[in-house]
Amino acid sequence: MAATRWSGWLAWSTGLLLLGLLLVLPYVASTYVIYVATHVLILSLFALGFNLLFGYSGLLSFGQAGFYAVGAYVCAKILLSTPSLLLGVGGGTLAAGLVALLVGALSVRHTRIYFAMLTLAFGMIIFSLAWKWRDVTGGDDGLVGIPRAPLVIGPLEVSVASVERYYVFVLIVTLLAIWAIRRILVSPFGLTLQAIRDSETRAPFTGIAVHTHRLVAFVIAGLYAGLAGALLPALENTVTPPIAHWTTSAEPVLATLLGGIRTFGGPIVGALLLFVIKDFIVRVTIHWSLVLGITVIVLVVGFRGGVAGAAGALFSRIVERAQGARAGLEGGRP
Repeated sequence: MAATRWSGWLAWSTGLLLLGLLLVLPYVASTYVIYVATHVLILSLFALGFNLLFGYSGLLSFGQAGFYAVGAYVCAKILLSTPSLLLGVGGGTLAAGLVALLVGALSVRHTRIYFAMLTLAFGMIIFSLAWKWRDVTGGDDGLVGIPRAPLVIGPLEVSVASVERYYVFVLIVTLLAIWAIRRILVSPFGLTLQAIRDSETRAPFTGIAVHTHRLVAFVIAGLYAGLAGALLPALENTVTPPIAHWTTSAEPVLATLLGGIRTFGGPIVGALLLFVIKDFIVRVTIHWSLVLGITVIVLVVGFRGGVAGAAGALFSRIVERAQGARAGLEGGRP
C-alpha cells in the first residue's frame, strides 16, 4: 500500500516537473526545439487514444493513421476556406470520430488478428482515397498553403501565427485531452473496458454489452487520432497522403510500447523518447532508420512494461526494501 502511495507521489511529481518545463519552454528554447515539442505533444495525443484502445481495451489497431489523416485533411480544407482555427480543429476531430464510428461498427465484432487486419484494411482504403481523390485531397501533391489561422472565440481573436504561440495552443488542447482521458479511464466505463480486456468471455455473463463498450472506445480513440491530425496542418502548412499510410499507424504503437502499455503516462513518455532518440540518431548516421529500429527493439525487450512502467516498478521495489529494512530495525529494538 505504501509503495503504491509513493509510486503515485513519484508520478505526480514527475508530471508536475514535466508540466513546468513545458510551460517555460517558449521563453527559453529555440524555435526548432518548440517545433519538435509541438510534434511530441501531437504524437502524445495520438498515442493516448491508441493506448485506450490497446492497453485498456485489448484491441490492437493498425489503422489509426486513417483517422489521423481524416482529421488533418478536413481541418486543412476548413482552414483553406474559413480562417478559424477552432472551427478547423473541431471539424477535423468530429469528422474523424464519424469515420471511426463507421469503421468501428464493422470491426469491433472481431478480435485479435482479425480485428487488426480489418483496421489495417480500412486504414489503407483511406490512404488510397487520399492518394487518388485529387479533386478533394490534391492527390500526391497534397494540400499546400494552409494558413495558421487565428483563434476566434466570440468577439475575441488571438493570433497564433508564430510557432511559439501555436505551441501554447497545442499545449492547452493536449492538457485538456489528457484530463479528459484520465477521467474516462477512472470512470465505470474505463473500469468496464479493463474487465472486458482481462476476461472477454466472462464479461457478457455480468450483463456487460461488450461490443457497445468496444465501439465507444474505438470512437474515442478515433477522436483522439483525429484531434492529433487536425493540429498538424496549421503547424506544417501542408498535408500529404503519407500521413494516412500504415507506417504512420506504427508511430503511436512504438510510443506506447516504449513508454508502457498499461501505464497512463506511458504514451507521453514514449512519444518524448521516440522523438529525442530519432532526432539524435538522424544527426549521427544516414542509416538512421536501421539504428532507430535496433534501439527501439533493445528498449522494448529491455524494459518489459515500457520505460515508465519499469521506472515505477523499480521505485516501488526501492520503497518496499527501505520499509522492510526500517521494520527490521524497529523489530530489533529492545
